[in-house]
Order: sequence, then C-alpha cells, then structure tokens
Amino acid sequence: MAGTKFLYDKREIKFVLNEWLDMDKLFALTEYQDCAGIIDPIIDNTYNICRDEIAVINDDSDKIGVHFTDGKVITPDSFKKAYQVINDAGLGAVNADREAEGHLPLTLIQANYEMLSHASLAFTGFWGLTSGVISVIQQFGSEFLKQKFLTKMCDGKWGGTMNLTEPNAGTDVGANVTKAFPTDEPGVYKIKGQKLFITAADHDLCENFIHLVLARTENSRPGTAGLSLFIVPKYWVNDDGTLGESNDVITTGIEEKMGQHGSPTCALSYGENDNCRGYIIGNPPDESGKGEGIAQMFVMMNEERLNTGTQSLAAASAAYNLAKEYAKVRVQGTKFTDPKGPKVRIIEHEDVRRMLMLQKSCTEAIRALIFKSSYYLDLAHSSQDAEEREFADGMFQISNPLCKAYASDLSWPLIGEAIQVHGGYGYISEYQVEQLARDSKINSIWEGTDFIQSLDLVGRKFGLKKGKVFKDWIGDISNFIEANKDAAGFEQEFKILQAALEDYNATIEQLRQYMKDGKAQMMPLFSTRILHASSMLYCARLILDQGVLASKKLEASKADAKFYKGKIASARFYVKNVLPEVAVIRKVVEIGDASAIDIAEECFG
Repeated sequence: MAGTKFLYDKREIKFVLNEWLDMDKLFALTEYQDCAGIIDPIIDNTYNICRDEIAVINDDSDKIGVHFTDGKVITPDSFKKAYQVINDAGLGAVNADREAEGHLPLTLIQANYEMLSHASLAFTGFWGLTSGVISVIQQFGSEFLKQKFLTKMCDGKWGGTMNLTEPNAGTDVGANVTKAFPTDEPGVYKIKGQKLFITAADHDLCENFIHLVLARTENSRPGTAGLSLFIVPKYWVNDDGTLGESNDVITTGIEEKMGQHGSPTCALSYGENDNCRGYIIGNPPDESGKGEGIAQMFVMMNEERLNTGTQSLAAASAAYNLAKEYAKVRVQGTKFTDPKGPKVRIIEHEDVRRMLMLQKSCTEAIRALIFKSSYYLDLAHSSQDAEEREFADGMFQISNPLCKAYASDLSWPLIGEAIQVHGGYGYISEYQVEQLARDSKINSIWEGTDFIQSLDLVGRKFGLKKGKVFKDWIGDISNFIEANKDAAGFEQEFKILQAALEDYNATIEQLRQYMKDGKAQMMPLFSTRILHASSMLYCARLILDQGVLASKKLEASKADAKFYKGKIASARFYVKNVLPEVAVIRKVVEIGDASAIDIAEECFG
C-alpha cells in the first residue's frame, strides 16, 4: 500500500465548473474572453501533472522532508523537477498576475490548486505564498517595486513569504515589535526583529526570497493600526535586476512538525548585523501614527484564507476517496440482516455507508462553498456592473471566513472518519490517510485561527454597511428557498432548510439580545458555533441547488445517471443529517450557559 494514490474525481469538479456555476458569464467579461472552452483541457492537463509528477513526490515529502543543514534548507531531490514542472506548466505563482494577458479567473485557479493540494498538500506551499505577495505588490506597490520584483516571482525563480508571527506575538499581530528605521534613501528602511513560523521562507528551489514584513516605525501607534508593510529580500536586488549582497536576513532554523514535513516552517532574524534593508509599501504612518500595513496585508491574508480552505477540502476529499476505495475491497464480517451468510466487503455495512456518505456530502458541500466564493470574488474583481460587483464582494466577505474555518474545522473529523473506515490499518503510516490527518491539522491554525475567523464573521462582517451585506446574504438563502420549495422530490429538504433558516435567525437575534443586555462575552463564547451554523446553512443552500440541478439533468437524460444520483444523495444526506445541527446550536445559544466564563481558573484542575 506504500505510495500516494491520486484518486481525484474529475467528474465532480467538471460538474461544478461546467454545469453548476455560470462560467459563461465570467468568460463573457472582457478580462476572460480568451478563456471560453478551456475548462476541460485545463482540468485534464492539471490532473495528468498531479498524477504523474506531483503525487509521486508525496512520499518523499513526508518521509524525507526538508532539513536544515549548515544554515541552509534542503529539500528532497525529487522536489527540484516537480517544482520546475509546476512553473513550466503555468501552475505556480504566475497565476497571481492579474495584469498578465489571458490570465485565468480565480475560480479556475482554485480548481487547479485543489488538485495540486490533493496530490501533495505540503508541496503547494512553495508557490502558494508567492502568489499572495504578488497580489499585494500589484495592488499597492509602486511601478518601481513592480518592475524590480514581480517578473522573477511570477516565473518561480524567486519565492515570496508572509511575515506576521513573532516569538511573543502569535495571533495577536498588534503586539509585533519588529522595527523599521528610515534611511537617507527615500522609501528604504533598516529592519530589525524576528519572525517565526514562516512557511517556505528559505529553501533550495528558489534563488531569492521576497519577504513581506510587518514592522512599526518609530512614531507609529500601538496595535495593528501602527503597522507598516515592507518588502525585504533575502538578497538585495540591484537596479538591473541581478542579485547583490546578502541583506542580513538569516534563517535560524526550521520547525520539527506533526505533519507537512516537506514544507519548511522557518524562523528568521532580520538585521542582526544592522544591515537589513526593506522598501516600504505605500506611505509611512500618518501624523496620528496610523500605518497602511495591516490593510495591505489583508489582501494576502484573505487570499491565503481561501487557499487554506481549499487545502482542507483537498485533504478531506483525498481521505474520502481512499476510504471509499478501501471499503470496496476490504472483506470483513457478514451482513447485519444475514449473520450466517458469506463475508462481505465493508462497504455493505450500514455504519460504513453512513461514514462514507458523511464524507461525500460534506466534502461536496465545502467544495460548493469554496467555488461559489471564488466565483463571487471573480465577479467582484472583474464585472463591469457596479451593483453586481458590490453584491458579489459582499457575498465573498461573508463566505471567506466560512471557507477557511468551516473547511479546516471539518476536515479533521472527516479525515478521522476515513481512518475509521480503514480500521486499524488507518492508524498505520503505510496507509495514506494517516499522513493526511497530520498534514491537514495546521489548516485550522494557519492564517488566523478559526476562532479569529468567527470573530471576523460575527464581530465585523455581520455589521458591514450597517448590516446590509449580511441582510443580502440571508436574502440569497431565503430567495433560493422561495424559488425552489416546490421542486419535485425535494419538498421535505426545503422544509428542513426553511426551518434551519428560522433557527439561524433566532440564534442571531438571541446574540443581539445578549449584546443589548451588556453580556458582551457571549459573542466570543458562541462565535465559533455561530460560524459553524452559518456554514451549514449556506452549504445546505448550495448543495441543495446542486441536487435540484442534478435531478433535472437526470430527468432529461439517463446519461451519467450514477453521478447525478450520487449528487442527489449528497444533497439529501447533508440537509437531513448535518443541517439539523443548526437547531442544536440555536438551543445552546438560547440556553446561554456561561459556565466556561464563570468558572474560576483553579477549578479547571
């Protein structure tokens, strides 16, 4: 059983892109007119690369991993060819170049990213962060900075990183103490400080690294508002684009981790010899000490949060596909209804089928959430209709924390179900599901822990534009129910969805009442559960939309009947088995148990 099995289901992603989402609407936009007709060729090509080039290095990623030797980060030999294949195929950081002619919409880029993550979760980190750095420089950098850095980042020769975390400031970014001191050269600052847990900040696949570093100048105000953002290369870049001297950026080590052994998580020291320089992006802090850095960095963070959700989806989907294949061949036990009969494959056992349906329906629901969100982001960026851009941006703003947190919170137990299907073999490293569990756990911690996502949703996103954005989001679900409640064969499912919407609205009203009553701590106490309720409600709306569509396709033609019946089954199972948890969350919030807040610290034991 050794080796990575690449069992990605192309039929599922092609259904999402070719049948469910209105990609023709995107391709009609001036920006994407060259993309019409390319979905299947792109999916097929990326699939072949993932199967033949990327999945085959996944064993090396986990078992050999990266090593820190004599101050250098060394990757497995097999990574060199695979990284070159990625860049030659146009699947790397070049996808972030939205100014390039004929670039792809994000929705298609995410499809590629899911497949690549499916093939080797850790390997995607070698260009995923670079894409985010490119986006920030394109949006906020001067022409000088764009010319200096973007070309070699887009072709994969230079890597990019996001430097937020510090030894004494993890999720609390506002506690960062890295300093920036102006020099005589306009826009250039001396940088001094330390950063921790920086993904792919040093390795032997790239010749230079362009770090985006949050730091504070002398007169900046405390907290996140005082932070500025700096481009700090590992090697200084000369005006002619060649590499100059070392920029006093030192990799002090890499972390030994639970998973993702093939992705270097680096500790960096800036300016130990007082000779580290960086370019400020945008303007220095204003007279009140307010910097532009955190707003600039959020462009990258929002992109990486979506990518983290996609990685979580890929891990859960890969685990499901492995469990499904295992269940089809593993013979053990007799049927419950025929205890004296012959031994059967475990896929014939009721509880195994329950576990598989839970995995199937949840991964398809999460995929619907992520790709609908990506689609909205494309419209928000490229639609020529201002009203449509505003609506699409609002839908993305609400759904992005759901993509990141719900996907990464759920992938862990879903992979646990895949391990359970394998039985004892699932706990053994020879079987791939064990690695997927280890590799995926970081996703709920990366890019702002999932609790931070829930605070963003409940504490900020619900109030955007005086609540209009949230009202539009609720309206989308309500309108969908009203338009489809009489869909043949789905009457019960729509009643369940309507009841869930009512439970959800009651939950939000109860939270508002707590806030009116001065019980502010109830918001962070329940925010994670409210994010989960929001996610389940919206995922049910999306997967039920897919189910109705599949039913129409099945009625029109018996071609591909097994696939469409599977989609219908996923929609039914998710709505009837997962969505009812929204009612439980309502009950919990209404009960309002505050024992977790009230208990004295010493009583924890």
